[in-house]
Amino acid sequence: MPLPIEDYALIGDCHTAALVGRDGSIDWLCLPRFDSPSIFGALLGGPEHGRWLLAPTDEMATSHRHYHPDTFILETVWETSTGVVTVTDVMPLHDRKAEIVRRVTGVAGTVELCQELVMRFDYSTSLPWVRRSHDAQGRECLIAAAGPNALVLRGGQLPRATDHVHRGVFEVSEGEQVDLSLMWYPSYREVPELPDVDAGIWATREWWQAWAANSDCPGPYEAEVVRSLLVLRALTHEDTGGIVAAATTSLPEQFGGSRNWDYRYSWLRDAALTLEALLSHGYRTEALNWRSWLLRAIAGDPQDIQIMYGVAGERLLPERELTWLPGYQGARPVRVGNGAVDQFQADVVGEVMVALDSARRSGIEEGEFSWPLQRALLGYVENNLHRRDSGIWEIRGQEQHFVHSRVMTWAALDRGVRAVQEHGFPGPADRWARLRDELRQEIEQRGFDSARGCYTQYYGSTGVDASLLQLPQVGFCAPDSERMLGTVKALEEELLQDGLLLRYRTEHNVDGLPPGEHPFLACSFWLVEQYARTDRVDDATELMDRLVGFANDVGLLSEEYDVKARRQAGNTPQALSHLALVRAADALAGTGRER
Repeated sequence: MPLPIEDYALIGDCHTAALVGRDGSIDWLCLPRFDSPSIFGALLGGPEHGRWLLAPTDEMATSHRHYHPDTFILETVWETSTGVVTVTDVMPLHDRKAEIVRRVTGVAGTVELCQELVMRFDYSTSLPWVRRSHDAQGRECLIAAAGPNALVLRGGQLPRATDHVHRGVFEVSEGEQVDLSLMWYPSYREVPELPDVDAGIWATREWWQAWAANSDCPGPYEAEVVRSLLVLRALTHEDTGGIVAAATTSLPEQFGGSRNWDYRYSWLRDAALTLEALLSHGYRTEALNWRSWLLRAIAGDPQDIQIMYGVAGERLLPERELTWLPGYQGARPVRVGNGAVDQFQADVVGEVMVALDSARRSGIEEGEFSWPLQRALLGYVENNLHRRDSGIWEIRGQEQHFVHSRVMTWAALDRGVRAVQEHGFPGPADRWARLRDELRQEIEQRGFDSARGCYTQYYGSTGVDASLLQLPQVGFCAPDSERMLGTVKALEEELLQDGLLLRYRTEHNVDGLPPGEHPFLACSFWLVEQYARTDRVDDATELMDRLVGFANDVGLLSEEYDVKARRQAGNTPQALSHLALVRAADALAGTGRER
């Protein structure tokens, strides 16, 4: 059975990522990209669905772990009755070798370790053909191939096969070092050369630390902000610039439930919000790369824009169920692809236009096609101005005029007007301004409940939605306006659960799914930001301290948190949680309050 979600640490190479458990087992790995089929899928079942275990044979062994400062190089220290070893797990950067290195270093005494390698390709449907051989340099290696995929294991004493599982035991004494390398390559090519392990680890450490050093993160939550920015970078594909929402699929929002989704794709919304978080801390290169990704992804007729794409901009992401996988601790179905790709979500153009406006204001010049793209997006907004949509939470029930979506449509038009009036770009600013102002009047009339004194989830509803906290973030209203303060009061009354904010009341059945989920962490971070910007600094600090306390031992946050069971829920690490943390910390830093 897989570990609690918080017991996993991420390692990655900005092409894909693996989850390493406290028990020394790599239970999740998709190669060669984030959204490729899994090779290790024990996270969604058991060891028989693929994993790579490396741990002492001593059942009483204890461990603690940490990242090398400002990197994703994971070091686990194992203490046993006979000695101490460290295991360093790393995916070397920039060599495009799709490799995991596991370095075992003897610290004291002698420790016996077990290696168990279970290779299952294509979401555990393909059992590879495995053979022992030698690479071009004469090193003994284990080669596994299935269809277009191949793995090669090198280093140490190679494990032996029993019932399609490769196991081995070896000892490491003080002063000794054993390097294990598992590398993916196309099965129709020769086995690639083994890169220099020392050089790879050194270069990877240097790159991550140099990248982190480029950010100015003053304030009381500097360490948490730096780690969150690193997570956002780790979820950004090095070559394409695509930003994935999380590294996993089908980790449940409700344990044992069916709210299990595939987040290994690039949502325009999440990517745009990530871009803003990175820009606010000086990362302009990532903004340029993502803008280039956006131009490629939505090339063609802007009327065909999707709310999400594959890592390289792929459009076809049909949702299907992997019925042979039992799911994370029994939560089914396991899904790959995402049906939300076919939804109309009116807010996404707003988030994109806001992010591109931020890029413009940070000094990034428009390219030859970037402003024409934005004009085309505004044409799409105009053509769909009065459509109901599925909203930010991708409801699978009846489409509505969600207030958040209407405000983001307002924001799209507003940023278009600003681009013309403040930056001199060509465009029908007068028409956009008229539509923007008419839309504001509509929202204030139809999206506001005068009896409760608050904005509502959608036109005609009486309930509220945590996404309303984004209204002041995009400039629709001031954080301390009477209507926004009334909305915050209603949110506190209706959506606070165990001191954290739900997205909305699922029992109202607006989303067409069985009710029940845990508080969504990004929503509570938005509440921290709102508190900080309305002089409720004590409330903001108290909530912020609690939220950052939900991160695991290496600083990672998933999508939701189960307060009663004290465990993380949903896909991990979640970009939206980490970027919302950055925004909340920045808001608190602006208050001048020390932690």
